[in-house]
Amino acid sequence: MDIIPTIKQACKKYGNDRGRLIDILWEVQNSLGCINEEAMGLIASEIKSHRVEIEGLVSFYSFFSDRQKGKIIIRLCDDIIDRHAGIERIADIFSEELGIGIGETSPDLNFSLEYTPCIGMSDQAPAALINNVVVTNLTPDSARETARQLKKTLDPSKLVTKCGDGNNAHKLVNAMVQNNIRQKGEVLLADGIPAEAGLDNALKKASLDVIQAITDSGLRGRGGAGFPTGEKLRLAQKTEATQRFIICNADEGEPGTFKDRVLLTERASLVFEGMTIAAYAIGSNSGILYLRAEYAYLRPFLESVLENRRKTGLLGKDVRGKKGFDFDIRIQLGAGAYICGEESALISSCEGLRGEPKNRPPFPVEKGYLSKPTAVNNVETFCCIARILDKGASWFAGIGTKASHGTKLLSVCGDCAKPGIYEVPYGIGIDELLKMVEADDPAIVQVGGASGEMVGRTSFGRKICFSDAATGGAVMVFSSHRNVLAIVDYFLEFFADESCGYCTPCRIGIVFLRERIQKVMHGFAEDADLGYLKDLCKTIMMTSRCGLGSSAPKSILNSIERFPLVYSSHLKESKDGFQASFNIQKALDESRRLAKRTSMIYDPVYEDEAD
Repeated sequence: MDIIPTIKQACKKYGNDRGRLIDILWEVQNSLGCINEEAMGLIASEIKSHRVEIEGLVSFYSFFSDRQKGKIIIRLCDDIIDRHAGIERIADIFSEELGIGIGETSPDLNFSLEYTPCIGMSDQAPAALINNVVVTNLTPDSARETARQLKKTLDPSKLVTKCGDGNNAHKLVNAMVQNNIRQKGEVLLADGIPAEAGLDNALKKASLDVIQAITDSGLRGRGGAGFPTGEKLRLAQKTEATQRFIICNADEGEPGTFKDRVLLTERASLVFEGMTIAAYAIGSNSGILYLRAEYAYLRPFLESVLENRRKTGLLGKDVRGKKGFDFDIRIQLGAGAYICGEESALISSCEGLRGEPKNRPPFPVEKGYLSKPTAVNNVETFCCIARILDKGASWFAGIGTKASHGTKLLSVCGDCAKPGIYEVPYGIGIDELLKMVEADDPAIVQVGGASGEMVGRTSFGRKICFSDAATGGAVMVFSSHRNVLAIVDYFLEFFADESCGYCTPCRIGIVFLRERIQKVMHGFAEDADLGYLKDLCKTIMMTSRCGLGSSAPKSILNSIERFPLVYSSHLKESKDGFQASFNIQKALDESRRLAKRTSMIYDPVYEDEAD
């Protein structure tokens, strides 16, 4: 097969721009089924790059492949919620029906079967992505029927016989996904939100007054870090530059998180309105929505919303009739990398690079996308910006607590009768939330996803707010019959797989943590092993280059502190059992030297995994 025309066409579509390499790779893979060595060389030649650079990207992003995969790729969600819901049995059934194991492709190249991390469907698990078709609430019977129908039709779109609610039934979405909106608040999911009211009010003000309104509202980034949004916009606006950028982080890859999925489905115009207001505030003419690959099924719908906004004067030249204010938005599709939820890694991905976090300073507001000042916030934050400019700063500041203003969108999943989306005011107690979701026997609540905090029964009186139990949105509920150590082991497995591998603490340290946790699980551990775990956790948190490494050990430290009896019941008195032959502490000496302090190399107030 002559692949040269395909490669040339893909590169030409994006102007042979090396900065659009992720888009080029998607075009090639969608056409050829993989990005093999020949394709890598041809792409490098067309964009004047090097084959090794192309190979580096293909190997970094999990949705790209250098070997031929099936026409239909079945990606089974393998997060902890789906495991508890029975995804292993579902995998066995697909394997039986298709005659291939996990990680294999059928000889006729029709099917590939693999596991993938959280796909944003934890409220309707077990779930799978079949090409770009989402299949939810799988059972052994429905999994078998799905496999048989795929063999018969070779058309995943025919699997959707009944669409979900709201815009999931839109012809450009056509998904069986349910929004599962359980409680609407007054900010994000209220009925009757007036279209473009926030933008119209913003355009009547000076740009600095828009920033002041956002500052006065007390809005903080909704991705978990909580950096003041008004201050971020002020810093981007005051940095001298010929161009500035707005980026919306829609890469919610945290296990158990799916709130942005619902906002993108039901509040897409509000997201883009908020981005436009932010652009006006900082003097930007260009924005990017970074959409995770798992949500590619939403892209045609989102593109149609953008196109409609262009046609109605809400994007493009002289937005809404405001002379001199030109602004447009493009969608950048990710390719499967959890680390790209961190803002500097996301920016790298937008530039066609591996999604590796950058050392800071400089911060993105000073030197971000294409080395220009860039304000990165998440989907929920931009929606809040639009509502603040609509209803006023004092209205927003009057909701929630003294230090945590507004509402918070929570995605609740796990062992509860009513998983789904809850918009609640900041300050709600975990115990109150558990009643709302009808969790009958909660023993553990993981607030903030895998990178968050493990809360036990005695602490269910804690409040969800920035000063107490902070979360980007994920709340996972685990009943008393769940194995605490197995949950911790899963989190470590997830972080080990998703680490970019750049620095020693993540590349090696997390693997060593998992080995020692498994030693505990199998009853081979001693008291000294717990000391080893604590010391290594703290070292990794102090020396890691980005938020992934500083968050990965949290579940170990939390579980040792809050579930000591679980650990003590697994310890033994004898001295046998394996010991690490590699001195991890010595290997981390260089990382300590680079860190130069006990806190992380990044400034935590800027750490913006999904802000």
